[in-house]
Amino acid sequence: MLTPAFELTQDPDFLTIIIKVPYARASEFDVYFEGEDFKFYAKPYFLRLTLPGRIVEDGREKASYNTDKGTFTIRLPKEIPGQYFEGLDMLTSLLAPKKSRSAKPLVEEIAASAELSEEEEEEFDWEIEQTPYQESAENTLPLQHRYGFGNLRSGVFQRLQDELSDVIDIKDPDQTSADERRRKRLAAETAKFDPDHYLADFFEDEAIQYVLKYKPWWVDAHRKMSALQGESHQEHDTHTFVVFSEEEREQLRKFTNKSYLLDKRSRHQVYLGLIDILLAYCYEIYINEGDKNVESSWNVRKLSATLCWLESFTSIHDVLVSFGRRVLCYPLHRHFGLVTRACSDTVMILQLGRAAVLKCLLDIHKIFMENDPAYILNDLFITDYCIWIQKTKSKKLAALSESLQKTTLAKSHIGFELEELEAAAVLVQEEESALKAAGTVSKQQLPSSESETSDSEESSSTSSSETEGSDSDERESSTSEDGKINSVQGTLQEERTAPLIDCNGLRQGTNTSTSEVSDEKSKVSLQSTSVPGKLIEELEKQMHTAIRLSEQPEGLATASCILQEQEENCVSEPDRLSKDTTGKGNFLEASSKTNPLLFLCSTNDDED
Repeated sequence: MLTPAFELTQDPDFLTIIIKVPYARASEFDVYFEGEDFKFYAKPYFLRLTLPGRIVEDGREKASYNTDKGTFTIRLPKEIPGQYFEGLDMLTSLLAPKKSRSAKPLVEEIAASAELSEEEEEEFDWEIEQTPYQESAENTLPLQHRYGFGNLRSGVFQRLQDELSDVIDIKDPDQTSADERRRKRLAAETAKFDPDHYLADFFEDEAIQYVLKYKPWWVDAHRKMSALQGESHQEHDTHTFVVFSEEEREQLRKFTNKSYLLDKRSRHQVYLGLIDILLAYCYEIYINEGDKNVESSWNVRKLSATLCWLESFTSIHDVLVSFGRRVLCYPLHRHFGLVTRACSDTVMILQLGRAAVLKCLLDIHKIFMENDPAYILNDLFITDYCIWIQKTKSKKLAALSESLQKTTLAKSHIGFELEELEAAAVLVQEEESALKAAGTVSKQQLPSSESETSDSEESSSTSSSETEGSDSDERESSTSEDGKINSVQGTLQEERTAPLIDCNGLRQGTNTSTSEVSDEKSKVSLQSTSVPGKLIEELEKQMHTAIRLSEQPEGLATASCILQEQEENCVSEPDRLSKDTTGKGNFLEASSKTNPLLFLCSTNDDED
């Protein structure tokens, strides 16, 4: 028999059940309802529901069949008009569980139900009583440790060794106790933490601030619920803010309805594990802005110690600390703002009720189902959570959200000395800023000092211009001599690429002259920093051995003509000229650039 797709709605007086039965014979169907029990049969479909409220047969019931859509619509009157039936969207919990063939589970379920009813009335402090560890003979035995939803599983990973490393971080969980898992997890997180990565995201958080602006669906739903705060039917209308898609309803119909026998400690761990999973899911939604990618499965299971390390928490604060540590160690964006945002959004989801929690769990179930081998986590945790949450009381989730909202998480609780790292980084930034400011000031003063020391020829010329009015004749003469040398070098620099031309206008060979001048160039440049008198003597000797230019024709443009034009232009620039005391000629001041070739040319004695 097939379980058909179905949907339930209600108004103050009637309960409406819509059943989709394509390809069924409309003339052959049976409907039975009494109290909280409802049955429908139309070959090959069979549906049996346990309703959250009582219905009655009083002649007002109606049924219709739509041949185009292949749906039956059945309207059943409520026994108490105006009564609100809670949990009509929890489709898995409405499906009647299968009867047990053994008497032992039935007795255990009755006893557990009595215990559960007592637990529902007492206040939940969400703190598990801890007892000191005692070594005993039983602890030395190679027992298999339990894990999974409510710690109901064991021995699973012995059959799945190949997929183990891709799903969880703990090695050999069947032989590792819960305390040992926690110690190994903390050690792995401490070794993984990277201060440089954290500080980079702390100071350059433009991308993180951008993703934090994203608004998931529960933000709008929570805003609408808060707007209706105080209205009489506020509790009844909360489920309408969460709408399940057809795909999600199909997921719910595929689940098998079953009961879970959990003691007090296991129930606490289940609630705390739920918070841990929702925190990781909120981070995933924000970081990808609601879209899914190949990293979605990794993000959820890696950030949840419940899924990745099979952790069993003892308090809400431990859950927040674990989540904060893992966010700052593993994903791409490691920012404390993402931790606080995930905490506040988890509070919103819990306040919206079990429908919102169920919708998030269904999305996680789908993410894991599409990723191999993460589907193992569905079998261990998510499927059971999807079934269990449908039977959870709303006031339990409300109390859980209130406790989570009151629990604070500071950076000092994480254990990575985040505040000290940030303070040290700020100090380094301030020191770097101070050094940059000092470097800017020194660079502004640097040109004036360089102009005095960078070039010996320029410094000599500058010193001569600054001390023209000095009474020392020695300094004036040395300055004038330096000016002559600089003038010669400057003139030759202008003529270094000009061809050598004799009086007849013919070009002379330049190979030997170039090598001679190049050999003597370094000597002149080195000696230019020494006593100016020796420079002049050396220069006079080289002038006799260097290339000589013959007397030129009157109409021929030669290097001497260029020299005359330079002399005429330099008359208007007294700062860049040094006049010869003998009156034989004026020379341009030398440039700071090294001269590859030196050309010397004669001047007329009667040129002034």
